[in-house]
Amino acid sequence: MLLSRRQRWRRWRRSRPFWGGLLAILAGAWICVLPLAPLKVMLQQGVAGIPSVLMGIVMVVLGLTAWFSPSQRALAGVLTTLIATAALVLSNLGGFLIGTLLGILGGGLMFAWQPYAARRAAGTAPTADPAADPAAVAAASAADPADDPAADPAPPRAASPPPTPHSDPQGAQP
Repeated sequence: MLLSRRQRWRRWRRSRPFWGGLLAILAGAWICVLPLAPLKVMLQQGVAGIPSVLMGIVMVVLGLTAWFSPSQRALAGVLTTLIATAALVLSNLGGFLIGTLLGILGGGLMFAWQPYAARRAAGTAPTADPAADPAAVAAASAADPADDPAADPAPPRAASPPPTPHSDPQGAQP
């Protein structure tokens, strides 16, 4: 069965931190393009031009990384947030605050995104209390023999003597 373009796009978009990546790309583009604006917009360029362009390019790359390598989303999200915060100081108030806010929001969305869990079988519904499900209790006790009361317990460990005021548990001498 062939999927329509819309269904393929929706599946691709939901399988990665799409909105976080999009906001990071927009923030990077905003921070990168602002120093290249006419001098009427930017009254005084100063040294903010080079770091602005570099930070903008790195943020765009991090947004694309979140899209095309979702397993690296946590690192991309943290780095995007850090760069957006650094852009506040180094790059015309982070693109007049718009780039910084978009970057922090996009980095947070990338970091917080989780892939969908595997869908449950159609007939089984999750129970609120695992103790109420006897099959779950039996499976849990069979899976972990340490919790089984019939299993012989481990011998008790000898209690260590309480430390004296002059003893160091690490073994260092006074």
